[in-house]
Amino acid sequence: MAKQDDNQNNVKPSAEGIAAAARTASKRGLPPVHLWNPPDCGDLDMRIARDGTWFYLGTPIGRPELVRLFSTILRRDGDRYVLVTPVEKVGITVDDAPFVAVDFTAEGQGKDQNLTFETNLGDTAVAGPENPIRVVRDPETGEPSPYVLIRAELEALIDRKSFYRLVDIGAHADHEETSWFGLWSYGQFFPIIPSDELTKT
Repeated sequence: MAKQDDNQNNVKPSAEGIAAAARTASKRGLPPVHLWNPPDCGDLDMRIARDGTWFYLGTPIGRPELVRLFSTILRRDGDRYVLVTPVEKVGITVDDAPFVAVDFTAEGQGKDQNLTFETNLGDTAVAGPENPIRVVRDPETGEPSPYVLIRAELEALIDRKSFYRLVDIGAHADHEETSWFGLWSYGQFFPIIPSDELTKT
């Protein structure tokens, strides 16, 4: 009996097993991953590249429905990204952000503007106090990397074409006693770059 238990404890998690558990958990929408606290089963050889491509054992996962399924059980625990089911938790590698914002729609203008983002996996989020936009600039090149929060500490990197469109509808506003160029959405202003720096570029 003890030998059987040892074998069970040594079974490594697999993408197939995680997917099966995710299918069961996802039948009624997004699973409540924040409520689950299963045993940590180590790491899985799965990676999300900066362009949003998911890899398993070094090979791109070619089935969009499977990638979507995995994304529904993704959670961030501190600096670690994990796939969570009611019975196990495994770590995966995320090169930058787990999602990519590939498009957005803008309704209204100025302070009344609302920006709704869509990710590469079909998730949507309206930028605002609960889904903020942030921009990180490379300290050497100044190149911006813009992000929007999709859900529960999971961000999307806003792709280049969308960011250029956002810049076209940006505005200047006071932020922390300084004039900034940024974006309005859901009544909140999200700064991108100080206004005086923008005029120098």
